[in-house]
Amino acid sequence: TLSGGQKNRLMLAKVLANPKSCLILDEPTNDLDMDTLDMLEEVLINYKGTLIVVSHDRDFLDQTVTKILAFEGDGDVEGYIGGYSDYLNIKKSDKLKKDSDRKNSVSQKNQNGSLEEKTPTKLSYKLDRELKKLPEKIEKITADIDQMNEILSDPYLYQRDPDLFHETVERLQRVQKRLEDAEERWLELEEMRLNTEEAHKAAK
Repeated sequence: TLSGGQKNRLMLAKVLANPKSCLILDEPTNDLDMDTLDMLEEVLINYKGTLIVVSHDRDFLDQTVTKILAFEGDGDVEGYIGGYSDYLNIKKSDKLKKDSDRKNSVSQKNQNGSLEEKTPTKLSYKLDRELKKLPEKIEKITADIDQMNEILSDPYLYQRDPDLFHETVERLQRVQKRLEDAEERWLELEEMRLNTEEAHKAAK
């Protein structure tokens, strides 16, 4: 009789009530409300064992992991120390160098009469699914922010309950960062989708 989100929360509660020396979690943030997500992050940050987690939630990874295993395709798995933001910074640095090398290589190939690199004509299934789910995620985060702003709009809140005031302010900052990351990811994926559609039209 439980919904998908309720089943996820129950399963997490059972696992975290008696954690072993190693936890393996596959997309644990799916269908979680913000309160449960914050609680999950806090538990995992303080967890002393080995944590292996698969997630598309960048902020969640930044909060909970100390090493990224990036599956780059063709069986290539690279390890990077730090969270997801650290991984992105390293990848951006590597990409600048690779782009420079590739431009030189493509330029040389074109001079030799070779064909230019092909552009993908559609998003992968995982990226397309992530793009479709992001608006709902952004809507939920925005609603949570509105709720916290409504709490903070009470001019007497600090005098009446300073602990609630500080807790709400801190949580608001975390959730606003999560919203910023989600919107940035949506823009990134939407740009990729538009580029692949243009490539598909050009191929026709």
